[in-house]
Amino acid sequence: MSLSYCVAIDDPSRVAESRRLATDVARLEGFSEQEISNAAIVASELASNLSKHAKRGELHILPLSRCEGAGIEMVSVDHGPGFTNLSDSMIDGHSSTGTSGTGLGAVRRLSDQFDVHSVRDSGSVLISRMFSRAAERKQRNFEIGVVGRPLRGETASGDGWAVRFEGGSLLVLVVDGLGHGLMANAAANAAVESFENSKETGPELLLRGIHQAARGTRGAAVAVVRIGSDAGEVRFAGLGNISGVVMTGTRTQSMVSHYGTAGHEGRIMREFVYPWSRESLLVMHSDGLSANWNYEAIRPVRHSMPSMIGAVLYKEFGRDRDDACVLVGKYNDRSQLSSGSA
Repeated sequence: MSLSYCVAIDDPSRVAESRRLATDVARLEGFSEQEISNAAIVASELASNLSKHAKRGELHILPLSRCEGAGIEMVSVDHGPGFTNLSDSMIDGHSSTGTSGTGLGAVRRLSDQFDVHSVRDSGSVLISRMFSRAAERKQRNFEIGVVGRPLRGETASGDGWAVRFEGGSLLVLVVDGLGHGLMANAAANAAVESFENSKETGPELLLRGIHQAARGTRGAAVAVVRIGSDAGEVRFAGLGNISGVVMTGTRTQSMVSHYGTAGHEGRIMREFVYPWSRESLLVMHSDGLSANWNYEAIRPVRHSMPSMIGAVLYKEFGRDRDDACVLVGKYNDRSQLSSGSA
């Protein structure tokens, strides 16, 4: 399963944990010693900011090698109160708590990509992406962003995801193992391994393979998507309650998933086709995100990187009583690759 971490910043000791995890991920991604040190600084600053200011904060740490090349993404999710003055907060020397105030300025300078969205009294999302200078960036037709976490108190998530890039086309899997904890994680892992190792490229055939691979586990809700290289259509096949939505402009199209559980019951597995354009947005999520999310929540970040869109949805509509996974994909507009977009 694609490796990722979510650290709940509910104690000052979590700052050191965040730094350690960022160091581990950066090292696994092949960063140089200086790049590892920079990743540790960014993690420390983001976690410290959450510890000092957030009513409830999380730091999500994700390797980027599956999507864009050797890199690390850190997503800071603050459930309140947000920034009093965002512009001032990005200036070195500014502080509202009597510290040196260099934290967010340092994060922005060290990041290859940086973005921030904040709503007063609602919270904020900050994203830092850092890439290894020694590794080649992968030029993809699509951008992917993922935010997720296990149920609080669990060490493993039953929600998982995977992506494959096939000749310019995008294949996406989102899976939710039944329940939570290690047994749900095992079911999700079986689905991910089947998806990643399969030679099939059609959602229905991939789903049928996952259904067989998940036998012997407690089962999972699964959805598979394929977007062609010509970006003209999206194909979808699902069992269970993984939600898939195509958003074009303000219009949303929910994709149809059949009743069933991969590994147990799958009487009907059928592929559906929906229109897709270069302006479309793909949103897939487990039931750890409320199905009642709406376009207005992401309107301010609609043209931001997918990780920002997913993080805003997660912050506003995430449910605390289950694992969660939100995946957002869109056509790769290279204008998004500039740093410091805040």
